[in-house]
Formats: sequence, structure tokens, C-alpha cells
Amino acid sequence: MLHRPPAGGLTEPPPGRGGELAALTARAASARTGHAQAVLIGGPSGIGKTRLLRALIDDQAARGVRTLYAACGREPAARRAPSAYEGLPEGISGEICEGIPGGISAGAPGDIPVGIPGCVPVGISGGAAAPYGAVRALFGPLGLTGTGRSPLLRGGAHHALPALAPGADTTATPPHQVLHGLYRLAGNLMADRPLTLVLDDAHHADEHSLRWLDFLLRRAEHHLPLLVVLAHRPEAEPVAGAALAAACAPHRTTLLPLGPLGEAEAAELARRILGTPVAPAFAAHLTEASGGNPRTLTHALRTLRAEGAAPDEHGARRAAELCAAMTATTTRRRLGHQPGWVRDVATAVAVLGEDEPQRVAALAGVTTALAEDALTALRRAGLVAPGRAALTDAATRAAVLAPLTEPELTALRTRAVLLLSDAGRPAEDIAEHVLRLPGPVPPWMAATLRDAAARAAARGAHKTAARYLHAVLRAEPDDLSARTELARALAEINPEEALPLIEETLALRTDPRTKAAVAAQYGLTCLALRRVPTAVRVLDEAVAAFAAETGPDAGPADRELTALLESVLLLAGTVRRETIAAVRDRAARMTLPHGDTPAQRQKAAMMSILTALDGRSAARTVLQARRALRSPAAEPGGWAAFAAAFPLALADEVDDALGALDRVLMHGQEYGEARVYTLALAARSLMLHGIGAIPDALADARTAVGLTAEEDQCAELMMPHIVLATSLVDHAEPRRAEEALARVEPGDLDGHVLEQPAYLMARARARRGLGDHEGALALLFACGDALAAAGVANAVLHPWWVHAVRQLTALGRTGEAREIAGRWTGPARSWGTPRALGLAAHALAVTTPGPEGVVLHTEAVEWLAGSPARVEHARAEYHLGRALLAAGDQPAAREHLRTAVGLARQCGALALAEAARGGLVTAGGRMRKATGCRTDLLTRTERKVAALARAGASNREIAEALFVTVRTVEMHLTGVYRKLGVGDRAALASALPPEAPPEPPAGMPTVAYGRPARAVR
Repeated sequence: MLHRPPAGGLTEPPPGRGGELAALTARAASARTGHAQAVLIGGPSGIGKTRLLRALIDDQAARGVRTLYAACGREPAARRAPSAYEGLPEGISGEICEGIPGGISAGAPGDIPVGIPGCVPVGISGGAAAPYGAVRALFGPLGLTGTGRSPLLRGGAHHALPALAPGADTTATPPHQVLHGLYRLAGNLMADRPLTLVLDDAHHADEHSLRWLDFLLRRAEHHLPLLVVLAHRPEAEPVAGAALAAACAPHRTTLLPLGPLGEAEAAELARRILGTPVAPAFAAHLTEASGGNPRTLTHALRTLRAEGAAPDEHGARRAAELCAAMTATTTRRRLGHQPGWVRDVATAVAVLGEDEPQRVAALAGVTTALAEDALTALRRAGLVAPGRAALTDAATRAAVLAPLTEPELTALRTRAVLLLSDAGRPAEDIAEHVLRLPGPVPPWMAATLRDAAARAAARGAHKTAARYLHAVLRAEPDDLSARTELARALAEINPEEALPLIEETLALRTDPRTKAAVAAQYGLTCLALRRVPTAVRVLDEAVAAFAAETGPDAGPADRELTALLESVLLLAGTVRRETIAAVRDRAARMTLPHGDTPAQRQKAAMMSILTALDGRSAARTVLQARRALRSPAAEPGGWAAFAAAFPLALADEVDDALGALDRVLMHGQEYGEARVYTLALAARSLMLHGIGAIPDALADARTAVGLTAEEDQCAELMMPHIVLATSLVDHAEPRRAEEALARVEPGDLDGHVLEQPAYLMARARARRGLGDHEGALALLFACGDALAAAGVANAVLHPWWVHAVRQLTALGRTGEAREIAGRWTGPARSWGTPRALGLAAHALAVTTPGPEGVVLHTEAVEWLAGSPARVEHARAEYHLGRALLAAGDQPAAREHLRTAVGLARQCGALALAEAARGGLVTAGGRMRKATGCRTDLLTRTERKVAALARAGASNREIAEALFVTVRTVEMHLTGVYRKLGVGDRAALASALPPEAPPEPPAGMPTVAYGRPARAVR
């Protein structure tokens, strides 16, 4: 039975191997042009090397390429053809594949039979290691013997016959004649079409055959259409290592390592075998259970299909059982062939994990030399990873440990802990072994766990720290320091669980300093749970008690602890209306700290926020905020930097504000603090929106909203949805803005100093965009009332009054509009920034008709042009253009309206751009209609990604060029396709103009707006 490859095109590549198959076919295409190529495929047993070779063979056959295939060192298989779509069945052996659709000429002795485009299985076990065994396996089906006259033996190729005849004496012919004869034979095979030689399990190949392949490649490199593909197991000891290395010389060989399949590839394999898509969770279970080994995965999936199991939770458990059983069977079989001391080393590696051979030897009870020999033997058996002293995967580790009884395993693990401790290994390495021991841990082990927890918390691994500290408390329930540290770790990942623990600690009779530190943690935990009044009460009592305890002569450590308590008190009290008045009074009596310590910087940051909310002095606010940023460059960004960014942005110090948030984002990403990271993204989105970088603001907001769905710590955060809606309104998407706001429960925001007004403002602007003018006005007044109730007098924080003035004027209620504009002129001038002064002039101008109004509009444009508020500048230009048009000065009106359109489009403010374009047309000007599918809507990073993709760079190449992940590149490309209205890379060339995309307008701060925002895990 012969396998016939498809008539043309590629066989569907094995799941997860599309890139490798593309690399192979690219090398094959180069070979067909006369540039000989060699490829070495490496990977452990079952990783899919043979299946990948089958896909290549099918491709070569479809292209009319002569293909010879042999597998070294396998037993003969049944005479049946492998499936091109499911890979070679297990157990199939050496095969010679002659991919010649039509063969050569019929009838001549020694010719290749006509119409054999497939594969004939031929056992070559035992023969591949004999001289020229692999060569004989490759060329055997050609039927070349000393009798008959085959055109393939012309030109000296007959000197190859001693290497092709089984059992022939190759020593009777000079070696160089045999090599040249085989070279001529290969040349004859390439006379009418390209040639591909495929040698599977090349580590079993004999030295003579590999030397000939080296000989062939050196001579064919620049003029023959030849592709040589070798597959091997790197962990296996080759029969002829030096010859294999020479044949695969790096300067002419492409190395193609095959790794385990990921979750996406496992899902695709499951879809193919089960015939239905599977959920990501099912694919994750499959990948973990199989270690990503395609053979193990295929076995489990085919068994599930045969049993009629569904890809659900039960199916995942059954698949895990099947994978574990297969791995255990394979592991037992491979270990069964090893002596006892090798099995002991395997057990030691399973207990220790990856470690030095000396400790593996000590745990196994053998010498270091024997341990290294055992590791080599285990690598050859495919149980230990190449180049490492670790088992290949968790399933193999479980299989190695399975025969041990519980007492035996406990004794081994205890010895492992002692060995690691004596060797001075890091506490976290030892702690993982301690946690595997049954029962309570001994006191000395508890100390190790405390040390490991401190190290884990310092690098942001709070969940790991909590695991260690839980074990400490099980052994020592009265350990107050462990209880405090556990509460601190839990507060980062599960505040609900942390709060009772902190309350219990506060109720204990402890020294004042411990109690003060615990009170500060209590305040932060209550803040995460939105229990603000309780936090303020406890912190207020703690500040008073600690001050009474330490007195006026407190030392530096006590002063630092006082600053910490006060900073947390200010932070908690600023959140809600019912507490902000009290903390504002307390802050007014505080002395501004120098910012020399972390707690001082946190206190200065909170004082700057309260000063900013008062709206009286931008200069004083900036002074306080910069004290908060006086940290050393090496100090990671924390909530002091986060808090300082807010007042700096209000004071138009945008570069410093965004720089502070970048530090917070880097800190949150590095230490896995999802909540901090998400809030910082939302804050940066709001700032970017405020300076007219709307596409970048949208990118940050969408990432933040995505994190609220992915991270449990962020699920209750509302600000990401609010800032997303804020940018969507200016992006001419008010309906989607309302959809974003629908995810916010308004009742949860009642009394919030900052979030409630932000929500009301965003909703008002969305209603205005949808044509509900009265509804928008009511929401704007509600926003003003909320700010007034909190005592917020800053004119540029949620400037509802500017929007209300415009809305009232549009409704013909000019008197009310003029009264509001006049009332807020004073606070705007008190704050004194160009943005505040420009907004005040703009509000007065909107309510003032005639020449006086034109003067005021001109003043607003001049102020806002000098501020970072690009969208407000564009809006002021638009209103000035309209005022000039009403005054009959059409040329001047067109100039300002055209400027407004350009600024608005560069900012991504599509709604304003279209309104300004309409005014320009009315004034007799011309301009194309604004659209969202233009390059000026792309973020800076999206522009870079799009340009590289258009130039032909792969996703991986783009990721390396921009120092981001491939997933980030995919995310940006998706945004590019959506904004440009194209479906794939091929359409980018026509969608992107050949010239460089436009830069932001002059004066826009040069910060990293387009920096990709990555999720933390």
C-alpha cells in the first residue's frame, strides 16, 4: 500500500509547528534554486520531529522534488503508509520516500518504478550503524545493483555500488572512490529535478554515511539543488558524534530546535482530534499534564475520543490521568533498563529539582563522578533535560517518585532540606522543600520560612510570601511578627482575608511602635476595601497615641513612623467627603517634610494633593509634589510617586507627572502589583487625554479595563471604565462611552471626592454627544455640587463649569452662563496656570457677543496655545473661528477653523475635528472629512509597529526591535488594523502613506505616550 502525497500545496502543518515548517520550506525553496541547504532538527522523543518531516516530504512531493527518507535504528514496521494528516503512526520504522510524480523512464533495468510517489517501509534496524548503513537505507529502493545498466550510474556513479550492496566489502574500494561515486549518484539524481535527503534519528547513523553527507554538502553548497534534513535527539549519545558534528557544520546548517507545545497549540491539536473547539482551561490542563509533548497529547486525545469523553472538566481530569499513566509507563520502562544507582540518582533529582551534581550525589548516596555518569545516562534515556540536572517535566518527576512510600519520601525530603541548608542555599530554595514536608515544621525551619517570606515580599511575590507565613503560623501560632507580615502580604492579594488578621493583631497588647506599624497597614487595607471612615478613625487614634508615647523628643525612627501614620491618614481621609474636611484641617497644621525618607515623601505627596484640591496655589502644590519625588533613582516607584503625579498634572507639569507614573508602572509590573499598575494606567490615560494624546489615552484605558476583568485585585476598580468613557467621547464614540459607564454602579461612588465627579463629568459629556442637552446639563450641575460638597475649589479639576457655560449658551440661557463664568474666573486666576487662565477667558468669551467676545476668544487661544491642553486649544480656535465668522471676517475665520481641524485630528478628537470642519465649510473653506481610519489616530508605538510590519518584519522581529513581547506586538497590530480599516498585513502598504506619519503638534510634551501597557501576572 503506497502513500500518495497531495497533488499540490502544503499538508496542514502539525499544531504549533507552522513556524518550523515554514522555515523548512524556505530552506527547501532556496535549495531548489541551486543553493544547497542543510537543516538539523533537534528535540526529545515524541516532540514531533518525524511528523514535521512528513509534512516537509508531502510538500516536496507536491512540488515535484525527488525525496529520499530513512530512519536510523528503528525496527521494521508493517507495510502500510503513514497518514499525511496525522503523522507517522507509532512504531513505523525506516522508510524510503520517493516523491517523484511520474518517475523516470519506464522499463529500463534499475530505473525507479513509474508511479511510486509515496513511501515503501523498509526496516534498517541494525544496519544503519554498519558502514554506509544510512546511505544504503536512503538509496536502497532505487534498485541499483552491479547488473543492468541504470542511467543513474553514469559518470563514475558506479563506484558507489560497494556502499549500496548489503554486506559488501567497502574496504575493497578506495574510500575516496566510494565518496565520489555516491556524490556522482546524487548529482545524477539532481540532473532533472531537485533532491531532498531526509535522515531521521540521525544520532543512530553510522560514521561512513555522515562523512559522505559532509563530503556532499561541501561540494554542493553553491551549485546543486540539494536539501539535506537531519533529525536527532540532542540528549542521546550519537553513534558517530564527530562525524555528525562535521556534517552539521554551523556555517552551512540551519538549526531548528523543537520545544514543547504551548496551550494554543494543544488547543489546536485537541480541535483536530476531537473535532470540536476546546476551552482555554481544558487546553491548559492538557499542556500541564503532558508537558507539551505531542506524542503524549495525541495518545490522551485519541483515547478521549475513543471513550466519547467531552472536553470538559471531567475530560480534563481523564486526560491528566492518561498523560500521567503514559508518562509513568514510559518512565518506568526507561528506568527499568538502568542499574539501581542510576535510579537512585533519578530519585534524588526528582526530590531536589535542578541542583549541582555534588548535592544530587550526596542525596543519592553515590560519588559525584557516578552521579554525573547517571545524569548522562538519564539524558540519553530522555528523562533528564539536555544540558541541565533536572527532569524533563513535572509528569516525569511524579512518575519517578511514585514507587516511594510516604515515610521514604519524607526521609528523602528532610535530608534534602538539611543538605540545602548546610550548603547555604537561598532561603526561598529551601522553603519550597520545607513546605513539602508533612506536619508542623520544626523551629529552625520556621526561621528559614520567615526569611524566605521576607525575600519573596521584597520582590513583590506576595502570594508566595503568604504561603510561607501560613506555614510559620501553623507551627508558631503566637508569632506576632509572622502574623503582621502575613497580614501585609495578604493585604496585597486578598484584603478581605487580611483585615481580620490585622484587627486581631491590633487588639493584642504590643509595644507602641509595632501597634503604629500595624495601624498603618490597617488603614491601607481598609482603603482597598473602601472602608474609609473606619480607617480614618483608627489612624487618627493611632497618630494621637503614638505622639503621646514618643513625645517631642522622638528619634529618627519614631519620626519616620509618625510620618507614615500621617501620610496614610491623609490618603484615607482624602477619599470621601465626610472625612476630607478633618484631614484638610490636620494637613494645614503640618510642616512640609523635606522628603528625605520614604514616609516623608508619602506625606509630602498627600499634602500636595490637598493643596491642589484647594486650588489656591499651583506653585505651592508643585513644591510639595516635587518633595515627594526626591527619592533616589534606584528607589522603585510607589504610591508616593503615584499621588504626586496628580497635583503635578493639574499644575501643567505634565512631563514630571507622566515620568512619575512611568516609575509606578515599572514598579507595578516588576513586582506584580496588579492593582497599583491598573490605577496608574487609568491615571496616565486621564493625563494623556488632558494633553490631547487621545489615541494613547484610549490604549491605556483599554488595557486598564482589561485588567479589571483579568485580575481579581482589580475587579472592583471603577476609574478605568470612567477614563475610557472620557476618551471615547472625544473620539466621537459617545454610545460606546455610555456602554463603558454602564459597568459602573453610581451608588458605589456616592461621597467619593474624585471618582464621583469624574463619573458625572464623563456621563454628562456622553449625553451631550448623543444630543441630550438637558440631561447633560443636569449631570454637569451634579458634578459641580459633588465637588462643592467636598470643598474642592480647583478650577481645572473636572472643569464642569466650562462645559456648563457652553451648554447653557447653546440653549440660549446666556445670563446663567455668564454668572457661572464670572464666578469661576477668580478661582481660575488664583490657580494661575495657562490652562486655567485660558479656560476662564474661553468661558467669558462664549457668553460675550461681538468684538469684545472676539478679543476674549483671542486671549483664550493665546493662553491655551502655551499650555499642554491641546484639545482645549483646538476648541478655543474653533470658537474663535465661529466668532470671526459671525463678525463677517471669513478669511480670518477660515484660518482659525483650519487650525482647529488640524489640531483636533492630530489629537484624535474626532468629534471636535468634524465640528470644526463643518464650520470651515460654512466659512467657504475646503477640507476632507475626518475619519477614524487614518494614521493620525495611531499611537506612537502603533505607528512604529505598523511601519515595521509594512517593511516585512515578523512579529518576533518587531518585538525584538521595540523591546516588547510578541503578544504586545499582536495587540498593537490588532489596533492598527481596526483604526486603519484593514484586515491583514498585506493591506498595510496601501493604508499607510509612504511618508513618515505626522508627529504631534509643536509644544506637546515629548513623553513615551505609546509605551505598551502589559498585564501583570
